[in-house]
Amino acid sequence: MDSDYLIRQGPQLTWMDAKIGEWAVTPRAGKACEINALWYNALKTASNLGTLLGKDISTYETLAAGVALNFENVFWNQETNCLFDLVYQDEAGNQVKDPAIRPNQIFAVALPYTLLSAEKEKAIVDRVENDLLIPFGLKTLSCEHPLYKGHYHGDSVSRDTAYHNGTAWPWLLGAYVRAYLKVHNYSKNGLEDMRALLQGFDVHLETAGLGTISEVFDGDYPYTPGGCIAQAWSVAEIFRAYVEDVLGIKP
Repeated sequence: MDSDYLIRQGPQLTWMDAKIGEWAVTPRAGKACEINALWYNALKTASNLGTLLGKDISTYETLAAGVALNFENVFWNQETNCLFDLVYQDEAGNQVKDPAIRPNQIFAVALPYTLLSAEKEKAIVDRVENDLLIPFGLKTLSCEHPLYKGHYHGDSVSRDTAYHNGTAWPWLLGAYVRAYLKVHNYSKNGLEDMRALLQGFDVHLETAGLGTISEVFDGDYPYTPGGCIAQAWSVAEIFRAYVEDVLGIKP
């Protein structure tokens, strides 16, 4: 934890961890937006559990307040109206903010404890919808970015280069569905939109691994499935989002 209460991590310590030899394709060393959203949620959850158990929660609340004080200031990008993906220091010690449009910011809206105004949360969902949403997942990078790769194919180097630089992942739809419904107040239209989105997998269930969901999809049309044919977190998050968020059946 830095003096601003935000968490920073070394290279390859987020889910975007592809590596080719000694080259980390998306190292993301520094302060990642989703890691800090998760950090805030960990603190608030610990505080909530402490309250239920009759324990002293002052340490957790102090830390959570520090995160809340600095998160928006550090991560909000006024120009793109969404979050910077990563904030880090270069070799000269200067602060650098990465404006790449990636899906990681959706967790700052979808998680139970959030740090932004309703207006900013809606702006994030709109940005993710416009720049990253395909019928089968969220692309890992906007097609406007120079590093964007729209197809996941070829040898291992080609695939790993595209893995988190444009390839779409179905499991990210879990957070997207929850965030979308939240900012649309779980309206009837919103629920129908998300029901239709998830039911779009019906065709895919007969396409790659029968009755299951692939690991990834091409970011570009026709969104060809790739990776393993039955990915646990693809299946789990699509199923969870449909049952919990669309049907409203909570655990």
